[in-house]
Amino acid sequence: MNSEASVRKENAVGSVSENREWRCPFGDGHIHREDVRKVWKECQEQSFWYRALPFSLGSMAITGALIYNDVWKKSKRFGPFPKLAVAGILGYAMGKASYVSTCRRKFQELGIEPMFGPWSGPGQRSCHHVCEECKKKTEATPAH
Repeated sequence: MNSEASVRKENAVGSVSENREWRCPFGDGHIHREDVRKVWKECQEQSFWYRALPFSLGSMAITGALIYNDVWKKSKRFGPFPKLAVAGILGYAMGKASYVSTCRRKFQELGIEPMFGPWSGPGQRSCHHVCEECKKKTEATPAH
């Protein structure tokens, strides 16, 4: 009974699992799906309300003002709508793109290294921590 309590206590710290195998506390890959969904939904909502919508409306307002002041000409066939639509779409895309670093930071706080962007190619580790036990094992193994 006493040994079970010590194993559980060590397991809570993250150093030894129930079957006495070494487990690094920084290498635990278990992340709750609900936490990921919550962060993802939060990123989607905040990027829309705080960046995409204001950028879109702002770019459409500026484009509308430029068309109204005859700096830009209206389309003879469609009027100002094509230019306003393009400005709205580009503003929306710029707003969403500008929120990527904030979302990345939120996922990193959760313990996930987001897999988007040119810096996250295949074969890259999400955890760069190497525990002392793993270092000893690699030093003890002869190089071929």
